[in-house]
Amino acid sequence: MTMDADDESLLEDLLAGKHRALARTISKIENRSPGYRDLVSELYAHTGDADVIGITGSPGAGKSTLVDKLAETYRDRGETVGVIAIDPSSPFTGGAVLGDRIRMASTVGDMDVFVRSMSARGTLGGLSTATADAVKAMDAFGKDKIIIETVGAGQNEIDIVRTADTVAVLVPPGSGDDIQTLKAGILEIADVFVVNKADRDGADRTVQELRDMVQLGDESGAAGGGGHHSQEVIDAHDDWDGETDADGDEAEDWTPPIVETVATKGTGVETFIDELANHRAYLVESGTRAEKVRQRYAEEIRTLLREDVHALLEDELDASGGINGLADAVRRGETDPYSIANDVLAPVEACVENLETEPDEDGSSRE
Repeated sequence: MTMDADDESLLEDLLAGKHRALARTISKIENRSPGYRDLVSELYAHTGDADVIGITGSPGAGKSTLVDKLAETYRDRGETVGVIAIDPSSPFTGGAVLGDRIRMASTVGDMDVFVRSMSARGTLGGLSTATADAVKAMDAFGKDKIIIETVGAGQNEIDIVRTADTVAVLVPPGSGDDIQTLKAGILEIADVFVVNKADRDGADRTVQELRDMVQLGDESGAAGGGGHHSQEVIDAHDDWDGETDADGDEAEDWTPPIVETVATKGTGVETFIDELANHRAYLVESGTRAEKVRQRYAEEIRTLLREDVHALLEDELDASGGINGLADAVRRGETDPYSIANDVLAPVEACVENLETEPDEDGSSRE
């Protein structure tokens, strides 16, 4: 792939740590502007150092306030932060509804906290391919921590797993409905549970319900989505040292801690950050992080192939009279959807077969 001179200059400025270049790069990615693919391709060689943290949970759980305090505390520790706040899409423009700085009052003016609001664009869970590419831009830029805050769309938040190394699920106190939602599917993706607004009535009960749920999930095998749950709800992570057994297998799985916070006051934020660090250490020393990255790239490849093949097929359909014309033909009984699909896919299948039988440079067949 080759980039034009403007994109080459943009990449150089991004890698040199210029925030304006980072903003322009993410805009180019989000808008899918010409050349964005070549630009993103060049970013891969400069990624892999940042911690990517997903913050998800039901609306009203206090995600934005907690993200604000996380960023502030990381900065106090001397680390740079990138925040991607996935907002509901405007029905008029498709853009993000909420503004960047509304969410991040504590870090206004701090150039080492880069906040970007992005539109969910109708993607379940609030994450689109553009968001994953924006994470790469922040990673290549050199941000130490990248935080993704999602819309809060219930079970569909599972999409965040494909982008984040560590996923924190926020649960407000005193809501049995939220616990039931977790049971329906988010248990599998939580690396850390956070009961925010823990100074409110019902917080203790919510913590206990989470403990019971996690324990039940372990006994039923339902919590094995990431292979990291062996549930005895904890404070044991401080002592985890990444030991393996004689065969090199993990000596123990990760047990999601339950952290209580009051984000508006900063209470419990340090403990939360420590648990995030513990999970990061677990991922690295157990070898789980490498597997997560492999799965992430596999999903990216599948997504790109789906998008590209879909675009190719749309062109083929247009050449055949357009989808509406074909649908009318089906309505009139002249053909059927299966026959149309076979006809449209025939040239694609022929191209694939030709590639499989095409001789290599040394004259040998690829078959």
